[in-house]
Amino acid sequence: MLKYKAVRGTQDVLPDKMPLWRHLEETVRRRMKLYNYQEIATPTFERTELFIHSTGEGTEIVEKQMYTFLDKGERSLTLRPEGTPPVVRTYIQHNMGMKKSPQKLFYIGPMYRQESPQAGRLRQFHQFGAEAIGSIDPALDAETISLFLDI
Repeated sequence: MLKYKAVRGTQDVLPDKMPLWRHLEETVRRRMKLYNYQEIATPTFERTELFIHSTGEGTEIVEKQMYTFLDKGERSLTLRPEGTPPVVRTYIQHNMGMKKSPQKLFYIGPMYRQESPQAGRLRQFHQFGAEAIGSIDPALDAETISLFLDI
């Protein structure tokens, strides 16, 4: 008999844990808003070359950990292994640099890596992150670090 189970390295969030999950997400959102970060959502998958170019061709993420597949048009696509490259792609694609600078953006969502499942390492995991784009002021880097310490 076939037994249905979650794929190794993934996990279900059951109803009794959802309030805690939502509380964590809302805490992140409230803190980000206090620092004037705006939430952004990007696709779950992107063209593979985005991650090769941004993360580096010889990196472990690109060479061993990405979930990559071909679509019907033979284009190489990858489930996002991290959040920064899609956010930067969105910033460029939508000319967000033409708006006020810096653009302070944050994201919350699932990421995917072909990790060897073990304690603390999952193949699908949730990540939140912040990107301040359009300024070279080191005070902005310090603010971002402070933001994460505050959470």
